[in-house]
Amino acid sequence: MTNRLYYGDNLDVLRAHIKDESVDLIYLDPPFNSNASYNILFKSPSGAGADASIEAFDDTWEWGPTASGALMDITASGNHKLHTLMQAMKTAIGENAMMAYLAMMAVRLVELHRVLKPTGSLYLHCDPTASHYLKLVLDAVFGQDMFRNEITWKRTNTHNDSKTWSKVSDIILFYSKGKDFTWNTPREPHSEDYKASKYRSDDEDGRGPYQLDNMTSPNPRPNMMYDWLGFPYPPMGWRYQTETMQRLHDEGRIWYPTNADGSYNTSKRPRLKRYLNEMAGAVMGSIWTDIPPINSQAQERLGYPTQKPRALLERIIAASSNPGDVVLDPFCGCGTAVDAAQKLGRKWIGIDVTHLAIGLIEKRMREGYGDDLPFETIGSPKDLASAQRLAADDPHQFQHWITLALGGYPWMGGKKGGDKGVDGYFYYVGDDGSTRTGVISVKAGNNVNPAMVRDLGRVMERDGHDLGVFVCAALPTKGMNEEANSHGLFETHFGGSTGRVGNRYPKLQLFTLAELFQGRRPQLPPLVSANRKAARVDVRASHQPDAQGGLDL
Repeated sequence: MTNRLYYGDNLDVLRAHIKDESVDLIYLDPPFNSNASYNILFKSPSGAGADASIEAFDDTWEWGPTASGALMDITASGNHKLHTLMQAMKTAIGENAMMAYLAMMAVRLVELHRVLKPTGSLYLHCDPTASHYLKLVLDAVFGQDMFRNEITWKRTNTHNDSKTWSKVSDIILFYSKGKDFTWNTPREPHSEDYKASKYRSDDEDGRGPYQLDNMTSPNPRPNMMYDWLGFPYPPMGWRYQTETMQRLHDEGRIWYPTNADGSYNTSKRPRLKRYLNEMAGAVMGSIWTDIPPINSQAQERLGYPTQKPRALLERIIAASSNPGDVVLDPFCGCGTAVDAAQKLGRKWIGIDVTHLAIGLIEKRMREGYGDDLPFETIGSPKDLASAQRLAADDPHQFQHWITLALGGYPWMGGKKGGDKGVDGYFYYVGDDGSTRTGVISVKAGNNVNPAMVRDLGRVMERDGHDLGVFVCAALPTKGMNEEANSHGLFETHFGGSTGRVGNRYPKLQLFTLAELFQGRRPQLPPLVSANRKAARVDVRASHQPDAQGGLDL
C-alpha cells in the first residue's frame, strides 16, 4: 500500500476510499467542541510587521441539516444501540452545538469501526468538554467490553490565572475492535535514582552496571541440591539446573564471594549478575506526565496551534501496531500521526478537509524524510483540468491551493470577506537582505479584465508592496498584460528564480494555471518560509523503545 493523503471531508473519504477491515490503528484528534477558532500564526521571518493568522479550522458547531442528516445516517447504519443513545442524548441535551458535535463524531466513528481490522485499536484524543459524551458513543459503536483504558496526558503546567482547578490534561480514550488486539507492552524507563541505588556494580567489561540477585530456590527442589565449585547447596537447593549454572558461569554472569587471597569464600553464596541493559522497566500506567507539549522552542514546532508532540504519537503507535501496519488519522491537521508512523516504519493514511493542512503535511514529510519519500496526495489538483474544476466548483479552496502551490500563504486562511483586495502573500529577500512581503490576488473565474489587475496595483501602492502576483485560471487579455507591464521592474542584488533578466523582476506579474502545470513559477526573488521548516527525522531513534523481557534463563 502506498502512503496516502486525502483532501476532503473524512466521512466522504472513508466511505469512498477506505476498505472494510484494512486499517490496524486509528488515532484521531478531532476539533474539540470548545467554541474556539484555532489559527496558525505565520510570523514574518524578520519578526516585523503584522502576523498573518491562517485559520486552520473553526470548531464551533451549530445544529442544522447536516447534524440532522448525521442522525439519519446513524439510524440507517443498523446499530440500534447507537441510534437509541443518540436519540436519548438529543432529548436530554437538545438540538444545540454539543449535539451537533456528537452527531458529527458518531457517524464518523461508525465508519472508523468498519475500516478497522479485528485486531485493530482506536485512540480518540479529546478534552474534558466532551470526553464523557464521546465515551458513551464509543461504547455504543465498539461495545462496552471493548473499552481498554482512559489515558490522561498532562499537556501543560498549571495556570496562575485559573478561576478554578487549573486545566492541565487531555483525555485519550482507547478501544479495540476485538478481544485479541495488537499490543506491545510499553514500559517506563528506569529513574536515575533507581539506577544509582540498585545498579552500583560495574566490571568495566562493556556490559554496563549490574545488581546481584539471589540464586537459591524459594521451594524445596531435591534435583537442584548439588554442590557447585565447592559451594554447598542452599537448604532448598539452587534456582537453576547444573546445565544452566554452567552456562551462566561460562558467560561470566555469576559473582563469587572470595577471600583476601582470591580463593572462593564458600561460607557465602554465589549470586547472579543482572545487567541494567537487560532489565525492562515497570509497565507504563495510564497517566502520562513525561511527555511535554510543543513549546515555542521545540525543534519540531511548526506553528500549528493544536500540534501534538511526536513522542506522544510514537508511544501510541509503538504499543498498538507493528512495523508495516497501517495507521489512519482522519483529522490529520499538521500530520504528527503520519510523521510518527513513518518514523516507526508503519504505512499511513491521513485525511483533512483543508488544503492548508494537506500542504503543510506535504511540506513536513518532504523536509523530514526527503523529496523521494513515496506518498500520494488524493483530492488536490494533479493537472490543468482538475485545477480548473476546483476553480469552478470551489473558488475559495482554489485560492488556498494555488497560493500554497506558489509558496505563499492564504490571507487570514482565505477567510471570506475583509481581505482588502489580497488573497495571499509571500515573503522574499529584498535588496538589502531583509525579509519583505509581496501580495497575491487570485481570480478563479473565466471573466478577467484589466480593471482587476489595476485593482491589485492600487492595493500594492496603498500597502507599500513592491511585488505582486495576479493569478488567474483563465488566460489573460492583451489589456491585462499591458496593465501589468506598466508597473515596471523591481531590482535586487540577490538571486532568484529562473526566467528573470539579471536581478530584475516584474513588480506586478500575471501567472496562469497553464504555466503552473508546465513547471513554471512566478519570477520572484528567493522566497522565505513563513513557518518553521520541519527538522530532518532520524528514523533510527524512537521515543518508545521496544519492551525488553530481561534475562532468559
